[in-house]
Amino acid sequence: MSESSAQDIAPAWTGTELSDPHARSDKPQRVQRMFASIAPSYDLNNRLHSFGRDQAWRRYAVRQASPRPDDEALDVACGTGDLTQALARAGCRRVVGVDFTREMLDLAEAKRARASRRDAISYQWADAHDLPFPPASFDIVTIAFGIRNVRDPRRALAEFRRVLRPGGRLVILEFDRPRVAPVRWVNAFYSGWLMPRTAALIARDRSGAYRYLPRSVSTFMPRRELLRAMTEAGFSACRARSLTFGVCACYQGEVGPFAAATDS
Repeated sequence: MSESSAQDIAPAWTGTELSDPHARSDKPQRVQRMFASIAPSYDLNNRLHSFGRDQAWRRYAVRQASPRPDDEALDVACGTGDLTQALARAGCRRVVGVDFTREMLDLAEAKRARASRRDAISYQWADAHDLPFPPASFDIVTIAFGIRNVRDPRRALAEFRRVLRPGGRLVILEFDRPRVAPVRWVNAFYSGWLMPRTAALIARDRSGAYRYLPRSVSTFMPRRELLRAMTEAGFSACRARSLTFGVCACYQGEVGPFAAATDS
């Protein structure tokens, strides 16, 4: 997408729409429009505003997924492909990245051409609620900073469970609310006031993407509820670990080695 065309995209988030963005019936269309607008500067803003921690979080997620040479992995809401490529570098035999914003996939494809083990990577358009794969297709499913952006996280979790094989692993990265008060206050100022302004300036964004970000985090289901939703979707050994003073959390769940595949 050209810079000028990004400018022409109608605002995705304005005013009262941000009081609880997860309650919007048209949330998927707004999220899609938002990511189309910020795609060209997405990687730059991630690196700058996480102080490079976004890549460290992805490396941690890959380690927790415990890739093996014969594993096949699915990276949902893959964006520009950072986690997809990291899974391939870690040795997975095949990694499929899916996203429902084509502008993000275009950037991921361009990066794949320069990637090591690029032949192990493929990308395609897909919705997390309706993954175009048969049951028990993958050994690993990952999603980084995307579960809060889907319309129905529980339905997405059920889809992740459906496409995982017995013994499969789910790894979720998501922003969290720091528990220590001083860290929480600093993070609230940074993520709620400073970052939305500087990131929007860098992206020349008029979609409201970086106003949506802090609201989507603060109004998303808390950690305990997400862990419960993972369990209800059929995952076992569900757990979460705080990263970088609680700014981010890594969730993990497993499919039992003798679990039957579901086709719901």
